[in-house]
Amino acid sequence: MLKLDHLTVIAPTLTEGVSHVRDCLDLDVPFGTRHDYMGTHNHRLQLGDRVYLEIVALDPDGRAPGRARWFGLDDQEQVRADWDDGRRLRGWVASSHDIPAIVSKHDNVFGEVVALPFNRPEFAFSISEDGSLPLDGGAPSIIDHRGDPTSMSDIPDMGACLLSLTLEHPHPDVVAKLYRELSLDRPPDVAPGPQIRYRANIMTPSGRRELT
Repeated sequence: MLKLDHLTVIAPTLTEGVSHVRDCLDLDVPFGTRHDYMGTHNHRLQLGDRVYLEIVALDPDGRAPGRARWFGLDDQEQVRADWDDGRRLRGWVASSHDIPAIVSKHDNVFGEVVALPFNRPEFAFSISEDGSLPLDGGAPSIIDHRGDPTSMSDIPDMGACLLSLTLEHPHPDVVAKLYRELSLDRPPDVAPGPQIRYRANIMTPSGRRELT
């Protein structure tokens, strides 16, 4: 079974990402970490039940990884276009204990298994050859923590809790069928819509808020 691991706001810059989440949730999400092996960096926030929110962006001071970055971050023109279109909560990540089996069965969706960091692998992540989001974000990226799940103590808890996640999609039946095949725990609710768009209802100390 695949388990919801984290939601991803994919931003042109971390400053813009943090500002957007502040506007939506009335929370200032603290800096998380630099991914030296991917040339990206993030801010993170707990969302309850071992799920968290990640704001991720290209690190302007980072080095190119020698392969496509995750979350489509090499295509900054597309990242900016999605951002300007209001598609900012752009994807999510699911965890698996057997990522090779998932990816081999659906390699046309998830791409390939990449062990990270490259020099001393601690986990594995599914990344397509060109780095694009799985099914343009309609499917999750897959992570295998290899028995060492993300430590929630390393991620700030600011009293936020994920209540629901909805995906609007032009072909909802196709996506819902894939979710069933993947045996997803807590998959997004899928609804018809003209394009891929996520909405997360999150309870915060300021009340119920929506992140898009």
